[in-house]
Amino acid sequence: MTDREPDYRPATERPVGWIVAILVVLLAAGFFGWRWWQQHQAESAATPAATVAPPPATPDDAPPPPVAQGPQNPVEEIAKPDEALPALADADARVRSALAELLGSKNVAAFLQIDGFVRRFVATVDNLPREHAPVQVWPARPTGGAFALSGEGDRRTVDPGNAARYTPFVHFAESVDAKQAAALYARLYPLFQQAYEELGYPGKYFNDRLVAVIDHLLAAPEPQGPVAIRVVEVKGEVPSEKPWVRYEYADPKLESLSAGQKLMVRMGLDNERRLKARLRELRAQVATARPGGPATRP
Repeated sequence: MTDREPDYRPATERPVGWIVAILVVLLAAGFFGWRWWQQHQAESAATPAATVAPPPATPDDAPPPPVAQGPQNPVEEIAKPDEALPALADADARVRSALAELLGSKNVAAFLQIDGFVRRFVATVDNLPREHAPVQVWPARPTGGAFALSGEGDRRTVDPGNAARYTPFVHFAESVDAKQAAALYARLYPLFQQAYEELGYPGKYFNDRLVAVIDHLLAAPEPQGPVAIRVVEVKGEVPSEKPWVRYEYADPKLESLSAGQKLMVRMGLDNERRLKARLRELRAQVATARPGGPATRP
């Protein structure tokens, strides 16, 4: 590794239930992201995701929003939402209690960002099909670790040992009961829906977005051999004897993938396939659209 490279650390946590378990596996892979340095520079002054502001008010002369067509995957078919949920801004204690009941309070305290957790989770899911999934939005706490490469120079490959660091999180995802986690998600769903609308999606439904994102992750490629990496020097205005670098996929097709699909590829072929198997099980729980009904949007 080149001297003074950024500190590539994996963000992980023992997620809250099935849905969060899978998300955390992705984030654990993603914190090694080869675009971390760029994101860190661009986002260091950004407002944390936990305080995401609602979209600006619609001008008086703006056309009315389209009429809502109803959710494609109604969450009520999973479980009935809890009654008397707190306001989203005051929901941290309620969410913490629900997660502690499922995972244990020590795991919640050690691995999760509970402050603004619902907003963090919704924003991260929404960002996975995009180019970047900003670190500040994640519901996971960072943990130690370094991204390892094999070879020398500016053309290297991902070290085979990297996959092993993700395996414990895949094991965790495999240990969580999909039905129980989906039920918890459904009980708290009005909070997730409100957070999604605050991001600027009035008349849209977060569960539909979740199903679409799962489909997107399932479409991630599965490289069969060593994944080639290009080490790119980041040149600033002031010359340095020990320059910073960033990592990119050498294959333009892999480099052009979304943040979420890059995370799938990054964790190694076996882990990717095992996680996809769990994603399919999760999809079966949260995708409630009936055969012949409307398909989830891409």
